[in-house]
Amino acid sequence: MLSQIANLLVALIALLHVYFLMLEMFLWTTPRGRRTFGTTPEFAQQSKVLAANQGLYNGFLAAGLVWSLCLGPAGFGVKVFFLICVVVAGLYGGFTASRKILFIQAIPAVVTLALVTYTQMYDMPVMRCVSV
Repeated sequence: MLSQIANLLVALIALLHVYFLMLEMFLWTTPRGRRTFGTTPEFAQQSKVLAANQGLYNGFLAAGLVWSLCLGPAGFGVKVFFLICVVVAGLYGGFTASRKILFIQAIPAVVTLALVTYTQMYDMPVMRCVSV
């Protein structure tokens, strides 16, 4: 049960990063993108290539998290790697760009990483011996 919740959280973090990709690659200069990031039309226009590059990296994070889910139980290491990447990105963004990033990106990834690790250690399926 806990492993299903952990996988759901991994999927939600992946979806969040797809949303970041959309905002940064395609909506950066739109009113919604400018409102989200607090930019002026001029700054958004001047920085749209940098934002698209940043969005691409968020897409890679999402792809890695989806890949980890597709691997099933064998994806544990991939989940841990990409969740750590999300945590590091969230911490860096939180300390250099906006504290809000800590709450939107880093903390949810830390919670998910803890749950994924916990389920790997303690929520193992019970092995049953069948006598023939």
